[in-house]
Amino acid sequence: MGILLVYDVTDERSFNNIRTWHANIEQHASEGVNKILVGNKCDWVDKKAVTDEQGRELASELGIKFMETSAKVNEGVEEAFFTLARDIKTRLIDSQESGSGAGGGAGADGSVKVTQPPANAAQGGCCS
Repeated sequence: MGILLVYDVTDERSFNNIRTWHANIEQHASEGVNKILVGNKCDWVDKKAVTDEQGRELASELGIKFMETSAKVNEGVEEAFFTLARDIKTRLIDSQESGSGAGGGAGADGSVKVTQPPANAAQGGCCS
């Protein structure tokens, strides 16, 4: 599992909520879940309320990676998801090699297997 903590760089209130969101994740998510702090709307340079430096400092404080993206112009979006996916894969491989079995799912060759849901699983959208 991995989580992107996304805030709006044009909204300081959004950025100020990150510590609370991070604390909630630490309290309720699986131990060692991968996280990346993402400042979105980086293309809105003239309306930026949170600097890149502030984002980097907070990510450093929380011990997680940081990047800025723009969903509107598709800048850094793929990179954020691929970075998170690589981090998850590395964690799964490391847990497999350490013999803890926590996280599982990684093969001896380093592959991560994704399985289809059972045929009788409920079909529908994300919220059904």
